[in-house]
Amino acid sequence: MTSISPLAAMAQQKASAQQTITHEGTETDNLFTRIGVRPIVNGRGTFTIISGSRSMPEVKQAMYDASFYFVHLDELMDAVGKELGQLTGAEWGIATTGCEAAIALATIACIAGTDPEKSQALPYIKARDQVIIPKHSRNPYDFGVRMTGVEIVEVNSAEQLRSKLSERTAMIYILSGPDAEQGPLSIPNICTMAMEKGVPVFVDAAAEEPLVPNIHIQHGASLVGYSGGKCMRGPQSSGMLIGQKDLCRAAYFQAAPHHNYGRAYKCSKEEVMGLLAAVRQWYKRDHAAEQQEWLSWLQYIERRVKRLPSVTTEYLQPEDLSNRSPRLRIKWDANVLKITGTELVTRLDAGTPRILVDGGTGTRPAHMASSITIMPYMMDPGEDHIIADAIYEGLTKPGHYEDPVIPTGAPAQVNGKWAIAIQYSRGVGEQHFVLEQSGETLTGRQQGELYKADLKGTIHANQLELHSNMTVSGNTIPWAFRGMVEGNTVSGTVSMGEYGDASWKATRV
Repeated sequence: MTSISPLAAMAQQKASAQQTITHEGTETDNLFTRIGVRPIVNGRGTFTIISGSRSMPEVKQAMYDASFYFVHLDELMDAVGKELGQLTGAEWGIATTGCEAAIALATIACIAGTDPEKSQALPYIKARDQVIIPKHSRNPYDFGVRMTGVEIVEVNSAEQLRSKLSERTAMIYILSGPDAEQGPLSIPNICTMAMEKGVPVFVDAAAEEPLVPNIHIQHGASLVGYSGGKCMRGPQSSGMLIGQKDLCRAAYFQAAPHHNYGRAYKCSKEEVMGLLAAVRQWYKRDHAAEQQEWLSWLQYIERRVKRLPSVTTEYLQPEDLSNRSPRLRIKWDANVLKITGTELVTRLDAGTPRILVDGGTGTRPAHMASSITIMPYMMDPGEDHIIADAIYEGLTKPGHYEDPVIPTGAPAQVNGKWAIAIQYSRGVGEQHFVLEQSGETLTGRQQGELYKADLKGTIHANQLELHSNMTVSGNTIPWAFRGMVEGNTVSGTVSMGEYGDASWKATRV
């Protein structure tokens, strides 16, 4: 019996795999449909909830090739860090598990550096325990900062920023965008003030194009975070942190495979090499040609529908480097075409193939001016025809939609104080409402368990509807309460957008 060396066996395994691994499946029969999940034709963009971007062939190849080898991750990140720096014009870089991980690791690096004692004491003991965030930069993604346990110091002027800079300041976090490009709290101005005190500045540029030279580093930023799974079309769970070498290395020190505070942010060799392939390819791609192709797809969709009665169109251009692609907005009168924008969005989502577009407007019966918007950023050639056909059919063969039935009769009287119990999928929330009523119009105050909000709504007979947007740290929670009044109780359902639905019951106090 002839023995085969391990290296020869691995070579045979790779050769065999390369012969057998191919893309399989169709739109209606694939690995997702077989487990009951419907794939999407993406006319909406790089939203994480719909799995971000479509990775490039070079990324798939790199991840596939990387899977055949074992490497030492410290050595890998050192080599990749150097090349990411060279490619992006920064001192250094690291691959992360998304831009949110880059935010968290940057924060930890600025708190504890590479001091193992300070690392192990987190999150309970830290000398630098504050991060300053300008008010214009508060957003849902600054959770990456908050989750480290630091105190958020919000500032709204240059004077406030100067007064809050202290020995306790670990970092300044800025969300890149139009608001951060002008005024006293622009990125360049903030960086100048931070440099005077030796405080690092992190710029969240998740959805932006990583230009060279890097505009944020030129402005004085210490670190810049990007998503790998948006415009660069790398692995969806990848990100990139670039900037000052010692801080980038400290961020990696705090992450897996090291047993530090960021151990949860494990970046595999496949993700690291996939991200590197995406960054390499970014600087080779013909971006002008991509823009022209995206525009041509929108023009095809526009030509398909623009002669329909009441239809008008407009092109929306990006305001900055984020999601830099034109979009097409199609507008019409639902009184004429018999379908609203929200109804068309639902129809496209339920159709075969399933199509998602970037928002719809128009509701019955009071708001019949309708629209939908198409974002071509993550479309493939030919999908413009699929989307155009589906929209045309929806606008020309809408089917029948009824106006919502509004109960008649005297409105129930609900003014006063109410105790609210919300039954979540796990746990019960206790809130209080104070309602004021003028005929069928309701206003009031929502006192949550921790936060407050203003309520607005209506009551028709015994059918109640209340809405609020509750401001929380860096974000808002939308509430849409619907229920039936029965004497001194109200019960129904509440929708909270991305946070799901729940049942609720109110009892008059």
